[in-house]
Amino acid sequence: MQRVLSSFSKDRKPSFSQPGLAIPERDKLLMRINSRRRVSFSWAQAERISDYIGNMDKLGETRRTQYSTLFLLAAASGLRSSELLALRVNDIDMSVNTVRVEESSDQRDQGKIGPCKNATAYRTVLLGDPEGQKAMHRLRRILESVSDSRSLLFQSKSGGPLLATNILNQGFYAALRALGLEKAGLHAFRRGCNRRWELAGVNPAVIRQQMGHSSAAMTALYTGELPLEDVRTEFRLKFGPTIHALELLETEQQCESHLQNKSFASF
Repeated sequence: MQRVLSSFSKDRKPSFSQPGLAIPERDKLLMRINSRRRVSFSWAQAERISDYIGNMDKLGETRRTQYSTLFLLAAASGLRSSELLALRVNDIDMSVNTVRVEESSDQRDQGKIGPCKNATAYRTVLLGDPEGQKAMHRLRRILESVSDSRSLLFQSKSGGPLLATNILNQGFYAALRALGLEKAGLHAFRRGCNRRWELAGVNPAVIRQQMGHSSAAMTALYTGELPLEDVRTEFRLKFGPTIHALELLETEQQCESHLQNKSFASF
């Protein structure tokens, strides 16, 4: 049997064996490149999505408030969607701008609330930047309408956890289409938050703890390929408009030289 199977492979490895199923190096490279190019929503894009959802006529007032707040909080905190959908009222401390993560919603089991994915996922996230403070301010509307501190922050009519698939299909995908944004899942807010903190110069160890990552390599992976506009912004902040000014000066010099040559030619 071994000889028969090996006859179909030049290196004599059975086609269904572990070595025979090895991914070619070129395919591995393409997978890594695609991983770096995963969609990541900036804070500005998150605000646009949240504002659009907040004005969707087909959603009721409760859903508009929940979804628009959820997206803004996701972009500000970097929480996983399973963590966001398991938050309870008493996990939010408005006095110090923190969000405590102690549970997770299993979306494969009707959103059942249970333990987090690993030890590093249990954490308290500080929303101390302007984006975080804006999300906390938006949260007040929901907190004021709930009396039981153990209630889920984002809940269904029956008081149970919301399902991510419903959130995506009831409003999120429609918002992306209307705004001309690339289709993605809720995880794009998490990647965008990681990138925003990194570009702001936050200590990598702090980012790793805030994100609940188990390793520095995972935190670095979330940065991905930066959009050219972000690169331009960083250069502009570091070096000012020097390059642009030099380009204008060079253009002016070329125009002056052209006019001088034209004047000499007329003589």
